[in-house]
Amino acid sequence: MSWFGRNSSSEQSPAATRQDRQKCWESRDQYFECLDGAGVITAGEEGTACTKSKIQYEKSCAKSWIDYFNKRRVLAEKQKDMLAQSQLQSQEVNRKL
Repeated sequence: MSWFGRNSSSEQSPAATRQDRQKCWESRDQYFECLDGAGVITAGEEGTACTKSKIQYEKSCAKSWIDYFNKRRVLAEKQKDMLAQSQLQSQEVNRKL
């Protein structure tokens, strides 16, 4: 079975090739773009809105990569929110000076 497939045996899968990684990143980007269009931050909460791109993403990427990318997406959004909030607070302080 391929590196990205679900392998139930104890065989070790070969490392991903450059092409495998590129395909994974491209399918991730397409899926996340669909999520952005649907206004969804957390992957899996989009219902049927991004089914086609989600299937391709799950087919192209290792499960561990999918878990990482999905968690990183949520974290990045939280960081953006915190940065925006920090900038607003800084602007308010500067106005008072």
